[in-house]
Amino acid sequence: MDSFRSDSVEWFDHEVDPGAFRDKRLGERLRTLVCQLAGAIGGTIPMACQDWANAKAAYRFLSNEAVGENEILAGHFQATRSRAAAIDDLILVLQDTTEFTYKRSNPEKIGAIGLTPVGRDLHGHLERRTVCGLLMHASLAVTTEGLPLGLSAAKFWTRSKFKGTNALKRHINPTRVPIEEKESFRWLENMRQSTELLGAPERLVHIGDRENDIYEFFCAVQAIGTHFLVRTCVNRLAGDGGHTIADEMAEINVQGVHRIVVGADGADVAELELKYKLIRVLPPIGKHKRYPAQTLTVIHAIERGEPTGRPRIEWKLITDLPVTSP
Repeated sequence: MDSFRSDSVEWFDHEVDPGAFRDKRLGERLRTLVCQLAGAIGGTIPMACQDWANAKAAYRFLSNEAVGENEILAGHFQATRSRAAAIDDLILVLQDTTEFTYKRSNPEKIGAIGLTPVGRDLHGHLERRTVCGLLMHASLAVTTEGLPLGLSAAKFWTRSKFKGTNALKRHINPTRVPIEEKESFRWLENMRQSTELLGAPERLVHIGDRENDIYEFFCAVQAIGTHFLVRTCVNRLAGDGGHTIADEMAEINVQGVHRIVVGADGADVAELELKYKLIRVLPPIGKHKRYPAQTLTVIHAIERGEPTGRPRIEWKLITDLPVTSP
């Protein structure tokens, strides 16, 4: 245990910057708390601190208005930057959102992150319960071999009240709302913060799932001179505007086959038919005056045939990177 705590102290010296705090005593308290938590991973704060005095000190630290994620993560971001600078190859920056859920009788004290079904009432109507908690949108830098280099951006938030996407669409056309006023603006913020931190934007590839399929994001990436690869779900207008991306991709012959193993036992092997094409992609109709057309590569990887016992694999990707061969 002593050697484990010693390793924690050594890690702290590389990953945390006590100077980021206005009061150096807060930096020392963080050092103590990190070492305590490292010795009781998965346990409660009182269990990690072992006595009430240390537990109270930990709670005071966490409730201090001068303590936030920026101060806690400042040193780690710089460590990520140093590790990335030592890599000569491309660096993948993976973005995604994580939910931290809590059980509280008064969820409004923390904030809402969504709704969950809890059953049906006497009339058969679906009843939902507000889920309270926090959301974290983080960017993780990794090498092309999958070696994690560390976080390059993180944003935390919660909602005073959760409104579903369909409910919002009944009141306003989402394509008419500026991206700066949407929650999805976090994808652009993290991309910019990561690019500024890591430097050398031309060797970064920002990767996101279908929630990251945002035209404003594509334009922001181009403006900075970095790159992206996103799983797409929007069938945008293409070419001269008289057809869509799907129309163009439907006219392409299969250009390659890629085999992947599905599942842990290795018994299920899927054959994916590959298609890719450089396409002129148009912005949403309501934003065509604000954003220019983009020339992007669209990639489709679709499983041959219908598998048994699982959904068919169907991946549609869009990227600003060139694709010249399977």
